[in-house]
Amino acid sequence: MKYRNNIPSDIQVVIALVLLTCIFIMVPTLSNTPIRTALGLPIVLFLPGYALIAALFPAKDDLDGIERFALSFGLSIAVVPLIGLALNYTTWGIRLYPILISLSAFTIIMCIVAMFRRNSLPEEDQFNVPFSSAYISLKDEISKKPENKLDQILTILLVLSIVASILTLAYVVVTPKEGEKFTEFYILGPDGMADGYPTDLQLGQNGTVIIGIVNHEYADTEYSIKLMLDNKSQQIDQELFHITIPHNETWEKEVTFTPPSVGKDMKLQFLLYKDKNMAESYRDLHLWIDVSEV
Repeated sequence: MKYRNNIPSDIQVVIALVLLTCIFIMVPTLSNTPIRTALGLPIVLFLPGYALIAALFPAKDDLDGIERFALSFGLSIAVVPLIGLALNYTTWGIRLYPILISLSAFTIIMCIVAMFRRNSLPEEDQFNVPFSSAYISLKDEISKKPENKLDQILTILLVLSIVASILTLAYVVVTPKEGEKFTEFYILGPDGMADGYPTDLQLGQNGTVIIGIVNHEYADTEYSIKLMLDNKSQQIDQELFHITIPHNETWEKEVTFTPPSVGKDMKLQFLLYKDKNMAESYRDLHLWIDVSEV
C-alpha cells in the first residue's frame, strides 16, 4: 500500500477560490467588478459544504461524485445560516467582512482536516478529483494529429463553442438584470407620516412638509424641484432646486413654505423635474390648502 503526503488537487482548487474571493471582496478596486459576484456565489452555496464533505468522507468509496456534488450544495445551505446565527450573538454581527472571514476560515479548516484524513489512507483508497489526468487526456486529444483537416477544424470549433458557452453563462449570471425604470416622489407631514399636512394656515404662517425621492432609474440622476401655488412660483431653499441621487438611494428633506396671499382651496403643487428638463414636470404632487387672515 502506498501513502502520500501532499495537497489533493481539489483541495488546492477550493483553497485557491476562497483566497481569490477574499481578494476580490476586500480590495476596493476589485470589489465593484462582476468577478466578485461570480466568486461570491460558490463560497456561499458550494465550497463550505464541499470542504465539510471532504473532511467527513475522505475515502473514494464513501460517496460517489454525484452524491458529493449534491451534498455540497445541501450542507452549504445548512452551514452558512448556522455561521450567520453564531455571528449574530457576537460583537461583530452579521456584516460582510465577518461573514467572509468566518466562511473562509471554516472552509480552509475543513480542507486541512480533509487533507490530513486523506493522507492517512492508502493512495488507492483516497478520494481525489483527477484534474491533472483529465487535462492531460484533453490536451493529448486536442494536440494529436487528426486523420484529416476536417476533423481538426471540427475539434477546434467544438472547443471554441464550449468556451463561448461557459463565458456566456458566466456573463448572464453575474450581469444584473435591469427592471422597470422609475422614480418615487412623495410628500409627508412634518412628523414623517402620510398625515398631518399643513392645509389650514394663516397669512404669514409657515407650513412644513417632508419631500422624498427614491431613484430607481439604474443611474445617477439629477432632479429639480419647484413649489407652485395657484400657478405662482414660491421661493424655497436654493439647494433644493438641484439634487443628484445615486441609483436605489433615498433622499428626503424638510421644506418650509409661506403662502403669500389668502384663499380657499388653493392648489399647492410640488413639481419634480429630471435631467434639467424644465419644460415638463416628470412627477407632480399637490395639496389643497386654505389661507385665512390673521
